[in-house]
Amino acid sequence: MSSFSLNHGSKSPSTSSPRPEEFDEYHQYIESIQRIYKSKVRPLEVTYNFEGFHSSPLTPSDISAKPIVLLIGQYSTGKTTFIKYLLDKSYPGEHIGVEPTTDRFVAVMNNNEDRVIPGNAAAVDQDLPFRGLNLFGQAFLSRFQVSQTNSPVLENMTIIDTPGILAGDKQRIERGYDHTQVIDWFAQRADLILLMFDSHKLDISNEFRMAIHSLRGQEEKVRVVLNKSDMVSQQQLMRVYGAMMWSLGKVVQTPEVMRVFLGSFWSERPPNCFEDCRDLIEAESKDLLKDLKDLKRQAVMRKINEIIKRARLARVHALIISHLKKEMPAMFGKKKKQEALLANLDQEFLKIQQRHHIPAGDFPNVDRFRQALALYDMDKFKPMKEDLLHKVDEALNVDLPGLISSLPTGNPTLATKDRNPFAPDIEQCDSPIPTSPTSHSPWILPESDKAQYGARFTRQVAAAGGGDKISGADAKSILMESGLSNETLAHVWRLSDLDFDGYLNADEFAIAMHLTKIVQNGVTLPEKLPSTLLP
Repeated sequence: MSSFSLNHGSKSPSTSSPRPEEFDEYHQYIESIQRIYKSKVRPLEVTYNFEGFHSSPLTPSDISAKPIVLLIGQYSTGKTTFIKYLLDKSYPGEHIGVEPTTDRFVAVMNNNEDRVIPGNAAAVDQDLPFRGLNLFGQAFLSRFQVSQTNSPVLENMTIIDTPGILAGDKQRIERGYDHTQVIDWFAQRADLILLMFDSHKLDISNEFRMAIHSLRGQEEKVRVVLNKSDMVSQQQLMRVYGAMMWSLGKVVQTPEVMRVFLGSFWSERPPNCFEDCRDLIEAESKDLLKDLKDLKRQAVMRKINEIIKRARLARVHALIISHLKKEMPAMFGKKKKQEALLANLDQEFLKIQQRHHIPAGDFPNVDRFRQALALYDMDKFKPMKEDLLHKVDEALNVDLPGLISSLPTGNPTLATKDRNPFAPDIEQCDSPIPTSPTSHSPWILPESDKAQYGARFTRQVAAAGGGDKISGADAKSILMESGLSNETLAHVWRLSDLDFDGYLNADEFAIAMHLTKIVQNGVTLPEKLPSTLLP
């Protein structure tokens, strides 16, 4: 039996299932998100063919879907065994072996009875969030299935097991579908992405490298798991860990350090495993399981965050398409002009960026966009419709921030006095209605400052022993360096701790540091964080 579970050894309903009032509250927020997306974001996507360049419009089942955990790794890294470990049982269609045995994408979901739904049936089922997979065709759908089983763990999440990745072009060609595009589709919808490594096999094949590259823009969801860590000695584990980080550093081109968990997720522990790092491995495993357990509680915030990212991308996409339409001549020379626009697409992006004051990071990859754009006749694009753009702006500046402000405050795993380290005797009150910033300069976080705060955050995380958040106690000493009063810092904390969990991630820490800086410069803090500071 597993040494841990998501319920810390208890399978009782009180710990594995949400209370009825939490269930109702969760669905109220999901319905609000669906309404905002359908009425204010989706019309812009449809008008400017967002699907042809990025991804298909979201369905209600996409938004209401349980949090998704995506497992990616090369063959025999223990992905299927990890799922069995979490569920503490087998699931339909499970195959475990020393050679590549998982040759398909498997969505493991909750159901009262064990059953397997083939890919073609799953992709047309309106109650399942997989209708968008139809775009990958029969070659993929024949290699996809939904495995349903009754499990308390699956009441709070859906787990996607992926085929083990082999080296060489033969594997990629023989699949019959674009593995990297499928990974990208699932990654966009996932709440947590686990990159699984085996302590004995650290090489990163070409297809695995392409899969990791497809995760760009999703880095905050990615966790790295060095599985089977007890199959090497302590000295070997240090070398393996260093080699894995070196290999990842060449593939993942981000300044942030990915969170790495040492794990050993066996259904039955082998007799030849090493025990010299057992305490460390078990502590790391508990941290990973805590991340999984918190998924449902954080699901609404994550879904809002994904809709915000999607709305921003759709907004920029609409501006690009309408700009290209405007640049096309009315009568003659259309073909020549289209070729010129394609060749100088990076310069057209720069024009749009400067004209509309859009951050460069909001633009899509220019080469991938150019490749998709070559398939279309720019003269047939739609001109800008200001009313559609206004609706998206309203969703980004009013509706979605308002929804965030109405989310329940507090982390049930922390005592009330620990939720705001600067106000130990005052219960955190509900966030009031959002207000607009009175000026632009204090309410925009400069990239140079954000990089500086990010470096400080990374040092603090390393000093605290790793992770992707810092506690209130750790943040308190840093924020008190500002010399501001406890009352002011308590206000800073309320504005910065966006999910009210008593911890700060990198974005929240940067917001807190920025707010202390502008207060020192004489700026009065608002009652609600301006949308321009939302990550």
